[in-house]
Amino acid sequence: MSYTALYRKFRPRTFDDVKGQDHIVAALSNQIKNGKMSHAYLFCGTRGTGKTSIAKIFAKAVNCENPIEGNPCGECPTCRSIAEGSSMNVIEMDAASNNGVDDVRQIVDEVAYSPASGKFKVYIIDEAHMLSPAASNALLKTLEEPPSYVIFILATTEANRLPITILSRCQRYDFRRISIKTISERIRELTQKEDIEIEERAMEYIAKTADGSMRDALSLLDQCAAFYFGQEITYEKALQVLGAVDTKVFSDILRAVIDGNVPEVMRSIEEVVLQGRDLGQFVTDMTWYLRNLLLLRVSDANEDVIDVSADNMALLKEEASLVDDEVIIRYIRVLSELSNRMRFSTQKRIALEVAFIKLCVPAMEKDDDSLIDRIRVLEDKVENGIKVSYAPEPAAGPAPAMETVSPDKQEIKKQIVKALPEDIKEAVNMWPKILSECDEVLGQYLRGSYPSVGDNDTLLVVLRDYFSYARCSDPEHAGEISALIASVTGKDMNVKVVFKGDGNTSDDIYPNLRDVVDEKIDFDIDEIDDVDDSDEDEIDSDYLIEERD
Repeated sequence: MSYTALYRKFRPRTFDDVKGQDHIVAALSNQIKNGKMSHAYLFCGTRGTGKTSIAKIFAKAVNCENPIEGNPCGECPTCRSIAEGSSMNVIEMDAASNNGVDDVRQIVDEVAYSPASGKFKVYIIDEAHMLSPAASNALLKTLEEPPSYVIFILATTEANRLPITILSRCQRYDFRRISIKTISERIRELTQKEDIEIEERAMEYIAKTADGSMRDALSLLDQCAAFYFGQEITYEKALQVLGAVDTKVFSDILRAVIDGNVPEVMRSIEEVVLQGRDLGQFVTDMTWYLRNLLLLRVSDANEDVIDVSADNMALLKEEASLVDDEVIIRYIRVLSELSNRMRFSTQKRIALEVAFIKLCVPAMEKDDDSLIDRIRVLEDKVENGIKVSYAPEPAAGPAPAMETVSPDKQEIKKQIVKALPEDIKEAVNMWPKILSECDEVLGQYLRGSYPSVGDNDTLLVVLRDYFSYARCSDPEHAGEISALIASVTGKDMNVKVVFKGDGNTSDDIYPNLRDVVDEKIDFDIDEIDDVDDSDEDEIDSDYLIEERD
């Protein structure tokens, strides 16, 4: 006989077997006992919480020949045929693959025929939110006024995607995530029946990893039991099978992040990668660890509330004194964003390392949370006697009365002025007018731009913002900028849009000609070397008079 997975083998057969959904079980069993069943139900909740299982139990209970306090007996021919999936009274449809209007019309046609045996025909439509709009509309009339012998049960994980017209026709039951304690007790019960040895810590970890889903918990238990067949499932073995990381690793990484020790964090991540751990699960577990730390700081939480052992609680209490609430919230925010990105990332390790470098070096971010963390780093340095320099110290001696331009820099500016072509010089002088003539959209992109000069006497429009550069460098906007400069200056010239990135901090790369041409440098024509009379005639006299003034 082939092996049956644990979650199928131990699927609940009566309402008493259902765990963690007492509020729903009580309501449905009372309706069955009193004969006041609704014609349509909507079961919604996360995966693995018992929606389909309870729907089948309900179908058996309403058709059972010998019901016991609202529960099916499980022994009569009707109960056995429903359990075996051979009953004509229970029709299951997976709306994920049968979501067309023709599938629903087939149901509508079958509804007209009463059950050959039993009392009710029960239609269970799983993943009901996948029905197409046309299929949903085709179901509406029948769902609202079905024959007295028909009951519809719609199961979905995303009730918000269902049309309001369907929601209003159903009794809605929200299935809760099953608690870690309830899942642990169920695992203990099943491992005793299956003669599987398992540590308490391993049991609790599997329950936590299941994230409120009993089916996921039993699947994970099945996986661990198959990997270590005939052996005891210890906590370390469960970590190995599920690709998880020990809590001690999270503690070490957190302390390294708090200290800003990037090499130590990278070594820890390298160890996690070499052990073959799932990086997505690692980020999730690290976020959960920080959640426990934050909960411990802001409330009088104990081991039961944050679900950790006494040893880990002592470790958390020690770390809680090392970091502020705002910093923990920043860590959680960065890791949550990372978790979303890693689902679609092809370079998960690089994304992970960059995120942890951000945590170690808060100066890399500019938001308020990072500012608080940067202040914490500075305070720690001050408390530890490390001198923090916010600005270079002035050289010894009296401070100058005013800033002066060095002779070398002044000479460079003289040479630039002399070498500039007249058309570029005119464009530089008229730059404010050029910007004022832009339309509103182009003006937003060119805000903060400045003119420079490139090879072959090309006028460079330098942009500091990459988004603006990307927009202005496309052919349409680039042509618009060239036409605008030509119309204002009356001269055609080569124009090119360039980007001055964060690495281009030196003005030597793209010098700002506004600083050179517009700046009033006090020099005489006679001071310019190698300028003969013919050269003087070529120099714009009005411009030289402006410079002397």
